[in-house]
Amino acid sequence: MPVLPDLSERNLQPELMDDMGLEESRLYGSLKGLRRINWICGSAGLLWPALRELVRAKVDGPLRVLDVASGAGDVPIALWQRARREGLGLNIHGCDINPHSVAFATQQADASGTDARFFRLDAVNGDLPQDYDVITSSLFLHHLPREAAHSLLERAGIAAREAVLINDLVRSRPGFLFAYWGVRIITRDEIVHTDGPRSVEGAFTIDEAARLAHDAGLTGAVITPKWPFRYLLDWRKGAS
Repeated sequence: MPVLPDLSERNLQPELMDDMGLEESRLYGSLKGLRRINWICGSAGLLWPALRELVRAKVDGPLRVLDVASGAGDVPIALWQRARREGLGLNIHGCDINPHSVAFATQQADASGTDARFFRLDAVNGDLPQDYDVITSSLFLHHLPREAAHSLLERAGIAAREAVLINDLVRSRPGFLFAYWGVRIITRDEIVHTDGPRSVEGAFTIDEAARLAHDAGLTGAVITPKWPFRYLLDWRKGAS
């Protein structure tokens, strides 16, 4: 049984997958583990209802979406596949700071016949492209210090033409226990075993995420609790 940490405040710790010097073979093993976790936890499904609504409202061509910190690329791939099954126009790209992650995501897209493009971008320190309707991100915000998270949300709100959608973890005791035991059931990857609980310790509570969004200028953002122990931040341009 793990020792439950004090979760009253964020405890942001280095995550092994964030090491740019991580061997490619170990990174790929972890990306596969995270891909499986995302599939079981329905990461794409958390984003899809909002994206479907935005796609259907789009009258001048397909909805252009940028997924920030795409990692394995499985969430953009799954979203593109959902759109295709429903006959909806979705043009989706993903970016990541790690070139090995970009290569892995590109391989997965090619192997699945998905028309999704992935490219390298430092979304924390670089400029976000301003030619996308929607900017999304899954399980990335908790990696960042509050100042960097604030900056990312602020810049995403400026860059996105229509909306920002963020899917992330909620810091809580049940969430910590789920992350500790759940990842051990889902994957045997030791990096994921270490990073999973650390991710929860570094995550925002829903109230903290709401304050962060407000301070970043995402006025009117709606934050909804989602299973398992996650939230969806949904901000639309012009919301109040």
